[in-house]
Amino acid sequence: MAKAAAVKKSTEELYAFDAQLRQEYPLLCGVDEAGRGPLAGDVYAAAVILDPENPIEGINDSKKLTEQKRELLFEEICQKAKAYCIAVGTIAEIEEYNILGATMLAMQRAVEGLCETPDHVLVDGNRKPDLTVSARTVIKGDANSASIAAASILAKVARDRNLRELDAMYPQYGFSKHKGYGTKAHYEAILLHGPSPVHRMSFLKKLYHE
Repeated sequence: MAKAAAVKKSTEELYAFDAQLRQEYPLLCGVDEAGRGPLAGDVYAAAVILDPENPIEGINDSKKLTEQKRELLFEEICQKAKAYCIAVGTIAEIEEYNILGATMLAMQRAVEGLCETPDHVLVDGNRKPDLTVSARTVIKGDANSASIAAASILAKVARDRNLRELDAMYPQYGFSKHKGYGTKAHYEAILLHGPSPVHRMSFLKKLYHE
């Protein structure tokens, strides 16, 4: 029997999820990452404190939005949020600490870089970084919390923009098309041209072993 597809929640439902928590934590922050799986580039994270008095129509899980819609929402979130910060875990940190460690660093930097200190932080997934404020994880948080969804949009758009910049520097790999993910064309380009300085060598061990 085929598994039923998850129902996309409305923006109002995502805001309602946060509203319940704001009764206890007025300054609620959402955190999410983008770019854990690709073969190249930094991993990105964003932290967002939304203004419930200035809601943003259309906020949702970034994966459920078109690229054009994400770009428009990115600008609106930056304008209307009480606070936001985008941070990275560098390629060097991915190699040194592994992708999970670098992702946690990026998330920690995003929260610490906010211009306001949140009362509570909601982190997408099942792992959270070391923070000086209270926090909890939320499984599939980007599909349930407006704050996490907003963070997912900022992280995704910022990373995609960076991959377009890398595409201009290293056009032979096609970064603007696959955003660094391990597509057949990407693997073929690596085998043809060799890895670039922005590739994560620890992610290419299997390719070179084969």
